[in-house]
Amino acid sequence: MIKKKIGDLLIEKGYINQEQLDVALKEQLSTGKRLGSILIEKGVITEEQLTSCVSERLAIPKVSLSSMVIHPHVIQRVNVELARRYILIPIFYIGNTLTIAMADPLNIIAIDQVKYQTGCEIKRAIASSSEIKAAIEKYYSVADSLNEFQDKNTQDKAADLSSVIKLNHQTEELETPIIKLVTMIISKAVNEKASDIHIEPDEDTVRIRYRVNGVMREEAAPPKSIQNEVISRIKIMADLDVSEKRLPQDGRFIANVDGNIIDLRVSTLPTIHGEKIVLRVLDRRSLYLSFRELGFSEHLQKEWLNVVYKPEGLVLISGPTSSGKTSTLYTTLQEINSIEKNIITVEDPVEYSLPLINQIQINEKAGLNFPSTLRAILRQNPDILMIGEIRDIETARMAIRSSLTGHLVFSTIHTNDAASTITRLLDMGIENYLVTSALKGVLSQRLVRTNCPHCLESYRPTENVLERAGLLQQAGEFNFRKGYGCNQCRGTGFKNLTGVFEFIKITPEITELILSNASLNRIIEAAYKSGFKPLFEAGLEKVKEGSVCLEELLKETSHLENSPAPEPIKEGSLVNAGQI
Repeated sequence: MIKKKIGDLLIEKGYINQEQLDVALKEQLSTGKRLGSILIEKGVITEEQLTSCVSERLAIPKVSLSSMVIHPHVIQRVNVELARRYILIPIFYIGNTLTIAMADPLNIIAIDQVKYQTGCEIKRAIASSSEIKAAIEKYYSVADSLNEFQDKNTQDKAADLSSVIKLNHQTEELETPIIKLVTMIISKAVNEKASDIHIEPDEDTVRIRYRVNGVMREEAAPPKSIQNEVISRIKIMADLDVSEKRLPQDGRFIANVDGNIIDLRVSTLPTIHGEKIVLRVLDRRSLYLSFRELGFSEHLQKEWLNVVYKPEGLVLISGPTSSGKTSTLYTTLQEINSIEKNIITVEDPVEYSLPLINQIQINEKAGLNFPSTLRAILRQNPDILMIGEIRDIETARMAIRSSLTGHLVFSTIHTNDAASTITRLLDMGIENYLVTSALKGVLSQRLVRTNCPHCLESYRPTENVLERAGLLQQAGEFNFRKGYGCNQCRGTGFKNLTGVFEFIKITPEITELILSNASLNRIIEAAYKSGFKPLFEAGLEKVKEGSVCLEELLKETSHLENSPAPEPIKEGSLVNAGQI
């Protein structure tokens, strides 16, 4: 059977038309460039489209490098110069067969060079040029650091850095490769906007994972033999006790990544295979987000600012861990910050250093807890207080007392939604008249992943998903969209995070309900009358505009979460979020 030419395949798949092919063929005759390269340069096709056609034409498997983790020992079989020269990268090594991903799988010279250098049988796969170049930068930085370390430490690869430090200047050269490796791990995490770095010892390996957009993903990792050196280097940077491996430790340090100051909080945890380390990456550039960038709608921003610019009162933000509460608080503090105001925060821990704001770090061991610190703060004549978290009744009472004596107080609390925050304060033992006198508003939030704009496509969710969302009857009103995965999003379909918010302002009607010990359902009903939108309904606005897919919204919220039971509510007074 005669195989179709690449140009014919591109036409058959609808990527180009005959006129575009004829123009490209003429240019090929005059320049000698490959047909695919010409079409890509002209913007007629994408690298992905060309790669798919070449894969089909040559019957060579296409691979997605962004969705795989390549072992460092496989990478080391082909040197970086060869990989960059021919745009290829090794991906699998089984028996004596090495599989390489190539941008040009017909390059016989490249294949012969790899075969000569490695002594292996070569199998070909195809990937886009940009994917291979990104993978080379990603993996060879790890491999280069390991090679340098192994060259300088061939006699004892597993030497503990704690003993190396005792040698001081005599071993200065030994430290350098490990320092480079740790620096590279941190730099890559910052550049990929990871919130955490997890270094996890296993029985035979050490695993490195980044949390990006709330989801963990595995990265290229060093061999088990240098696990102790990597961990010890991080502990030194965080000013921790390198010799103590039996107890958890906490520390922090500052790194300079491409001219940007990055705060890193370090936590160690002893496991049966060695110490696990988690580095929380705190990029100060994220401090300067606007409310719009956080995910606030125009209406919500207006409502929120009306509350936070009040001269006194208690304003609370609720939500689970890692729901973005701190980012919202810091953005709010920067909005109202000025030279005329004395703003003091008490946090555990202080995540970012803010200009013009006096920040206090809790130290339980020294007796510096939230209640004792708040008592001291009130003697400092503050205008605005920010309490990291209300954990107990004593802290809650101090916060309310502060708000009733002419201070504006911000804090966070762990509840599922905004309305539950009110009942939580009452359950803690705070009298209703104090709650109504102090509380001005409650914001509840979640973080959801946004669709990748580079691979966004329309789709219809399954019947099961629509039923869970309460949208079976309204599905036709939505243009559901989701990302299907591309090089830009590493095949995930998601790009960034955005907040989904619900906000209850304490109106006179809600005040009366709290004072009369009304049920949570009654409070929610009254909130609806003043424009309240529950988390799911607020998230549906983002689904409608195509920035969030329905499945992602359902992972974090439910259309039933704020739906009150019908018994205590008059018929027709409340519309279920799934029916709006």
